[in-house]
Amino acid sequence: MLQWILKKIVGTKNQREVSKLWPRVQTINDFETAFQSLSEEALKAKTAEFRARYEKGETLDALLPEAFAVVKNACRRLTEAKTVASVRGYERVWNMIPFDVQLIGGMVLHSGRISEMATGEGKTLVATLPVYLNALTGKGVHVVTVNDYLAARDAEWMGLVYRYLGLTVGCLQNSQSPAVRREQYQCDITYGTNSEFGFDYLRDNGMAVSAADQVQRGHVFAIVDEVDSILIDEARTPLIISGPTTVVREHHYDKFKPSVESLFNEQSRQINALLAEAEELLKKGENEAAGRLLYKAKEGMPKSKRLRKLLEEPAHRKWLEKSELSFVQDAMREELFKLKEEMFFSIDERSNEVNLSEKGRHFLSPTDEHAFTLPDIIHEYALLDNQTLTPDEKRKRRQQIQSNYDSVNERIHAVSQLLRAFCLYEKDVHYVVVENKVCIVDEYTGRMLAGRRWSDGLHQAVEAKEGVAIESETQTYATITIQNYFRLYKKLAGMTGTAETDASEFKEIYKMDVVVIPTNRVCVRQDFNDVVYKTRRDKYAAIIAELKECHSRKQPVLVGTISVEVSELLSRMLKRDGIPHTVLNAKFHQQEAEIVERAGYAGAITIATNMAGRGTDIKLAEGVADSGGLHVIGTERHESRRIDRQLRGRCARQGDPGSSRFYVSFEDDLMRLFGASEKITALMERFGFKDGEDLQHPWLNKSVETAQKRVEAHNFQIRKRTLEYDDVLNKQREIVYGYRNELLRTEAPREFILEALEEVVDGRVRSHYAGSEGALSPDAEGELLDWVNTTFPLGLTREEAEFQRKNVDEAYQLIVTKVVQAYEVKEKYEDPDALRALERYTVLGAVDKLWQAHLYGMDGLRSGIHLRAYAQRDPLIEYKKEGFEMFEEMWSTVKHEIVNNIFRSATSLMAFENFLKDLPQKLVHQELGAFATPAEQQSAAGIATAGPREDVVAEAIKATPMRREGPKIGRNDPCPKARKNDQGNVLKFKNCCGKEGLESCKFH
Repeated sequence: MLQWILKKIVGTKNQREVSKLWPRVQTINDFETAFQSLSEEALKAKTAEFRARYEKGETLDALLPEAFAVVKNACRRLTEAKTVASVRGYERVWNMIPFDVQLIGGMVLHSGRISEMATGEGKTLVATLPVYLNALTGKGVHVVTVNDYLAARDAEWMGLVYRYLGLTVGCLQNSQSPAVRREQYQCDITYGTNSEFGFDYLRDNGMAVSAADQVQRGHVFAIVDEVDSILIDEARTPLIISGPTTVVREHHYDKFKPSVESLFNEQSRQINALLAEAEELLKKGENEAAGRLLYKAKEGMPKSKRLRKLLEEPAHRKWLEKSELSFVQDAMREELFKLKEEMFFSIDERSNEVNLSEKGRHFLSPTDEHAFTLPDIIHEYALLDNQTLTPDEKRKRRQQIQSNYDSVNERIHAVSQLLRAFCLYEKDVHYVVVENKVCIVDEYTGRMLAGRRWSDGLHQAVEAKEGVAIESETQTYATITIQNYFRLYKKLAGMTGTAETDASEFKEIYKMDVVVIPTNRVCVRQDFNDVVYKTRRDKYAAIIAELKECHSRKQPVLVGTISVEVSELLSRMLKRDGIPHTVLNAKFHQQEAEIVERAGYAGAITIATNMAGRGTDIKLAEGVADSGGLHVIGTERHESRRIDRQLRGRCARQGDPGSSRFYVSFEDDLMRLFGASEKITALMERFGFKDGEDLQHPWLNKSVETAQKRVEAHNFQIRKRTLEYDDVLNKQREIVYGYRNELLRTEAPREFILEALEEVVDGRVRSHYAGSEGALSPDAEGELLDWVNTTFPLGLTREEAEFQRKNVDEAYQLIVTKVVQAYEVKEKYEDPDALRALERYTVLGAVDKLWQAHLYGMDGLRSGIHLRAYAQRDPLIEYKKEGFEMFEEMWSTVKHEIVNNIFRSATSLMAFENFLKDLPQKLVHQELGAFATPAEQQSAAGIATAGPREDVVAEAIKATPMRREGPKIGRNDPCPKARKNDQGNVLKFKNCCGKEGLESCKFH
């Protein structure tokens, strides 16, 4: 009660935020009135004036009232002149001048928050205000849209204002070349989709081989249109650039498909037999036994049409629920396990998993009981070590053990993914088949996700199921989540019609507040109560009846469906009755905007997947308002309340009339999986629910919303967990990409080679001197000498090296000096113009190869880390710990790889041959093995007197991560204590402590 009184007195937080901005609206309008007397040239000159004032130190906040007024005045002049813009091939007359509430929306966006504005309130125009203001910095503004069409449309349409005021506008499209993309990013304002911006970032930072290949120029300010769709709905799927895997693994999906399909069909027959038996038991009144069979059928085939038909009766649902409640009790766990083992497999829809039983494993492999049991490879290795075998025989046996393990693992993996494909993934619901390819359909937008593939072999399993060409497995080359990409921006803002329900997620993940902007005109949409039916059949019949009624009175209707399958089912039903209509789903996405724009015509019926056409206004044709305006019908409640609000928001724009109604059945997935089924069943029994009857009550609406809240909370935890795992990789990615970018932009890539050389030599020397109390043993000296001569073309002898007489620093300095001298000899034969590129590529090649291998390893770690929970360990903590260790080892290996490749690459074959000729003769014979062909190695074997030992070479290849004390200082960084040379200049670190081989300054 007290809270209600306080809200009445001081208003809500949102109302207080909006009230703070109203005074500035009057200031903007005053400036705009004054600007009306300016000449066109004087108004356009304001852009240069603002930029000059910004350069002199004036803030954007101080410039805001005048800048917004300039945009508003430009819109007024374009409207009065009836300026025509060519937008996607159509001529459009400019007729928009920002309302006061739109000025508030623009201020919210400029402050880095989310502006929630109802459909039809002109979000596209609102963006021009903060975009113009922030573009004055010259650092580039990114406007992010949901598809290529809207990006191109808005760049052409809103570009009319920007170009009028002297700004440049670019637009990213899927097929553009790198040179064209670079031009778009150089513009003051760049439009594009989230995937275009994200993939450009990955290509720039993870794949570019020179600074000229990079197209982006920073992440300063971005406005995300339909921010909820991009930052929430699409955030569960990371952006991935992939290619052929370096670890070639033969797939067996086509091989196992027939047996898995037979298994699926056999279970279907078994479930039908169970349901037939359950029907007989129900007729006899043996309800408890029937309930057990119904529950068993639900576990084995939850989407069975026969099961759904039986569950239309409230009494049948009641006995199923009683049986289910009894089985989930701890005392019945063993009984539940036995029940599942009676089937070939069980399905868990909530976790999206299929579990193969022992009976199912025997069906797939009746002659081999261990076909689906992973061998204990560690135990088998231990047994092998205890056997008396030659090293060659042991090696062959190890290979056999590993090969058998890989074979069984691949068989389990392939069968598991095929079962998921057959049991959980439905054609025209989760995917469509177009041009002999399986294309994923986005569950929120109904659009095809071109180029996207399910990971971990699932996509290949679906391809095998559909009998289309199975594409080869890919490996991740570069990846980033949507969340972490957009968190790169110094300032991020967004706009949408529905963000309030997810305000907490926006705040927690992106640090953005949501401000609800009042409408320019009062929304008069009438939202009817949900209409609830027992079955989908009854629900669809009621929808068709309402469509006929609306069509008869010439009222346009937009029907939102949750899948392609439902949209085509309703289309067939309307065709049967001769009702003209238009279908918009993933199969017709090219005509999306045109179809949606016609949805406001008198008598038009448009059937679309829930979010199709988002971003395009539906304007009512003349006379339609008299028939009630646009009517929106939802064929099913979505998992998220926000998606339902978006569908409702398609009608009643700018004070137009409109109405909406949702139809729900107890067979809908949301109600089956997350609804309060016991309460619903009780309601059905209480009211004597019959076939074809409907229920309408606000309490039912609340019940549906409760189910939606459960799903929203579940999905948020999934997205949050995904982000927590990616944050581990993100820190590593920042280090690698930072190193890479520094390398691409430097004029002296040799510094990176020398840094790696010094680090590797220092680590190697210290590891050999460890425990020797300043003097090397003869064995340690031999090992160090072998490593030096197999890694570098030095040909050092014991007499020349004298490692036993040197301390750590002296040995380190000798090796580095000798290697640098050898490199200077090599440099004499190289092409000077190509040498710098070769040095850069030597470092890049090592970084990219090992980073991609690291991503592959992290994928493997991520997929199995959840098993640590069985050992009472937090999988996330374990992932962080092991991921850190893997990264340290990878980074150390990068440095070793760079060092190993210094003398194994050349700008030309002639340069390499001439360099070999200049090497000491003893090296050419004695140490040839490090640089020659296998044939040359064998021919030199009889001559060599000090060839490298096999165990030492193996040790040299293995990279041991080195740990340092204190922070590492770059070679070219200034001395931390500002020590100076004789001329009074501060020394670089490489000339003070770095000269002694240290990585941290002992004087720091």
